[in-house]
This record gives sequence, C-alpha cells and structure tokens, in this order.
Amino acid sequence: MENTVHWCRDVTFNEDKSQVRTHNTPSVLAALRDLIRDALKLAGYVNTAAGRRAHTERTLVLSLYGIT
Repeated sequence: MENTVHWCRDVTFNEDKSQVRTHNTPSVLAALRDLIRDALKLAGYVNTAAGRRAHTERTLVLSLYGIT
C-alpha cells in the first residue's frame, strides 16, 4: 500500500516518468522534490499541486520565502 508521500511524488511530480537513472541523480531529485513539498507545507499549502500552481509566477515564488 502506497503512502501519501509516494503518491504525491508520483502524481504531482511525475517521478515515475523520470528518465534520470545514472549515478546519484535519482536520489538527489527525490530529495529536492521532498524539499519542495515540505516548503509548500510550511508556507501553508495543504495541497502540494495547488501550491505548485500558485507559485508559477516569479513574484509569488519570492513570497514563499518571505522575500517580497
């Protein structure tokens, strides 16, 4: 049975469709996806996909980190 983290990485980030398979790159990209997911949760987004959509504009991305 898959947990919510795996489902989020698979569906929201399309991890299973990734063609990166050499060296440590798959694990590094998985760690980056987890960091993005956690940053969105800290910013108050319950839904990771909604958080990603909300941060496609540059000014909104900066507000995620409190820069603007």
